[in-house]
Amino acid sequence: MAHWPQERRDTTLGALLARMVAETAQHAGHADIVREMIDGRGGSDHDMLDAEKWKRYLTQIQAAADTFGSTRGHTSIN
Repeated sequence: MAHWPQERRDTTLGALLARMVAETAQHAGHADIVREMIDGRGGSDHDMLDAEKWKRYLTQIQAAADTFGSTRGHTSIN
């Protein structure tokens, strides 16, 4: 890759493919988060729970997230 630093220009097709898969997965995850923010629904697991169980599930997820960085400027999922 001409725009990469000289010491990183030698690469393999396998390394490039692995990077592309990782980048694609990351962007797909971002798109899924945006979709969830727009429609307010989670993935397929949302359809498996009634409203009360879904609320308890979100509370558990939020509690876990809070233990890892509520002081780092992250926002709540609720």
